[in-house]
Amino acid sequence: MADLERVHTDGAPPAIGPYSQAIVCGDFVFTAGQIALDAQTGQMVGEDAPTQAERALQSLAAVLQAAGSGMNSVVKCTVFLADMGDFAAVNEVYARHFDEPYPARSAVQVAALPKGARVEIEAIARLG
Repeated sequence: MADLERVHTDGAPPAIGPYSQAIVCGDFVFTAGQIALDAQTGQMVGEDAPTQAERALQSLAAVLQAAGSGMNSVVKCTVFLADMGDFAAVNEVYARHFDEPYPARSAVQVAALPKGARVEIEAIARLG
C-alpha cells in the first residue's frame, strides 16, 4: 500500500476540521475542497460565486504547488455550487485557470457549503 503524505501550505487556508489540505498518494495528489477563505485571516472573500470561485482556485493552485504539482496537472475537478444558477459565471472563472486538455469535471448543486460559501472546488492531480 502506498504511503500517504500530508500537504500543507500557508498559501491556502488551514483546514477548518479534521482533514488535510491535500494528501499525496503514489503519483497523485488529492485535494480537500477549497472555499473562498483568505489564507491569513480565515474570512470569506467575496459574496458572489465568481469572486468566490476565483479565490477557491487560487487556494487550490497553492495547495497543488505545495504538493509538487500544479493546475496543468489536474486530471479531475469537482465543483460544488450552492446554486446551479451560478454555473455559467463560475465556468468563466474556471476556464481562466486551466488549459486544454481541460481536466474531467463534475459540477453539482448542494444544499449548503461550509461557512455559507457559494462555491467549493476540489481536485485530483498528477505529481510533477
